[in-house]
Amino acid sequence: MIDNKTTIKDDSIVDIQRGAIGHRAIWTGLTYTKAREAGMAEEMEKIIREAIVETGKIQGAEIKAECQKPESVKCFAETFLTPNVVKTFEIEFKEKNEDRVDMEFHHCPLLKGWQDLGFDDATCEKLCDMAMDGDRNIAKAMGFEFHLGDTIANGCKSCQITFFKSGK
Repeated sequence: MIDNKTTIKDDSIVDIQRGAIGHRAIWTGLTYTKAREAGMAEEMEKIIREAIVETGKIQGAEIKAECQKPESVKCFAETFLTPNVVKTFEIEFKEKNEDRVDMEFHHCPLLKGWQDLGFDDATCEKLCDMAMDGDRNIAKAMGFEFHLGDTIANGCKSCQITFFKSGK
């Protein structure tokens, strides 16, 4: 059973950001599920993943260009994860240094969008994994590794995400 509650409420900027992210998730989710209903789930998953991979590469290059010290995972995290993003996803930093950033995300607005559509847990988990291709490729664009541990979409209490330098 997926539990995707929020604790940060009544913050107008966070509410706007969550709404925009949720709306993006609704588009992607409906595109995938409509293709699945038409018997084209595999083809659509491939297309969606390719688009999300490209988005991650573009976003990663933008972050790298903006980051004062692009070789620093800490600098990357502070550039990518603005204070509003931290509040939007209710991110808790477990470790943040030059070599790695370990985080727990306690809320996911993408998942909320899929839940609001009434998607079953398996569909939410599939869409979550597709969406993570963006983060995987942001890491690649930065020259970092990426690890996804537990996820809210998989019924866990948080999403455990790590960006790190190879071998660290």
